[in-house]
Amino acid sequence: QEQLVESGGGSVQAGGSLRLSCDASKYTPPRDCMAWFRKVPGKERDGIARIFSSGHVPSYVEAVEGRFTISQDNTKNTVSLQMNDLKPEDTGVYYCAAGRERLAGVCVPDYWGPGTQVTVSS
Repeated sequence: QEQLVESGGGSVQAGGSLRLSCDASKYTPPRDCMAWFRKVPGKERDGIARIFSSGHVPSYVEAVEGRFTISQDNTKNTVSLQMNDLKPEDTGVYYCAAGRERLAGVCVPDYWGPGTQVTVSS
């Protein structure tokens, strides 16, 4: 049984939007942060957005800054990633991760979900 489950992936044309959601209700270990990673074809899986329980401001990689927004709903135990102005290079598998804030503003993941495919066509 997966402890983190992503949903919301799919296919969209360039310039479109998708909203990914991660259900963390079954994840019981302590966590200080949640993050979204993605694996694009030909590259390693990289973190792209992080949100912290400490109140540290969410952070993004440059490639998605200004287009993607990470948020969390503590009442529903979910983390979302709103993705706007999608580009073909955003195509990949997106993973939700739970982890610990080992250093201020650094989310070290302990567990990943199985991932959800996002495909952006030109």
